[in-house]
Amino acid sequence: MSRNRASDLQEEAAGTGTLGKAMAVLEAVAMADRPQRFTDILQSVRQPRGTLHRLLGHLVEEGLLVQRRDLSYEPGLRLLKFAYRSWSGNRFRDIAEPHLLRLHELTGETVHLGILRETEIIYVDKVESRQTVRMSSQIGKASPAYCTGIGKAALSSLSPSELERIAAKLEFRPFTARTHRSAQSLLAEIEEIRRDGHAFDREEHEAEICCVAAPIAVQEQDLVAGVSVTGPSYRVNMEQLAAWAADVRRAASAIEEEVRIRLGPRRDGR
Repeated sequence: MSRNRASDLQEEAAGTGTLGKAMAVLEAVAMADRPQRFTDILQSVRQPRGTLHRLLGHLVEEGLLVQRRDLSYEPGLRLLKFAYRSWSGNRFRDIAEPHLLRLHELTGETVHLGILRETEIIYVDKVESRQTVRMSSQIGKASPAYCTGIGKAALSSLSPSELERIAAKLEFRPFTARTHRSAQSLLAEIEEIRRDGHAFDREEHEAEICCVAAPIAVQEQDLVAGVSVTGPSYRVNMEQLAAWAADVRRAASAIEEEVRIRLGPRRDGR
């Protein structure tokens, strides 16, 4: 066996094969707040320079990335096509939408719908607040599950073994002074969330932003998600969030029930 082939097999066994490396590069560029130079990407993904040059060339050729005149990279239009197909075909979002709108009408604040993907929450829908000051969140954006209300709510619906597996993968970055610093403190709060049926974000991810959230879990669809009402702490205090908790739980339960009725079990029988 050649040395290159042996190296490829070792990378694949370690989960660092060509596809995994390309996805890491693509994510580094797509999730950045600005176009990324080669050195930015190199520092982010920590791949050999030659490998990174080759992968960037392939991604540009496929239209997944675009190289600008200043030689920096940004997401390509082909990604929009994929995003549109995913968005237009998301039946979960369509089912949840009227419930989100009712929750928004009741509270007047921003309502989020998110799906748990391992250690992150992916926001799949949002109804913007009617107020002047609004949230910076975006549909498609990922946020850490351990420091967001919707993320902690979703985690609370997992089995003990699955929760333990994910908790072991978390990297506890201190976004604010209130952010969880360890799996032990997170798991202690998860027990409270399971008991109460809802979770709070007490300015844990963003300063002066708080929310109340409830889990959405449909085992037949392998769906673990959540819904939340979010607002700035100067306008929405913890007493107000607690008063909305029952409404958020009702919205989550209604979404769960409708998903079960309209989507049924997965086609693979699980």
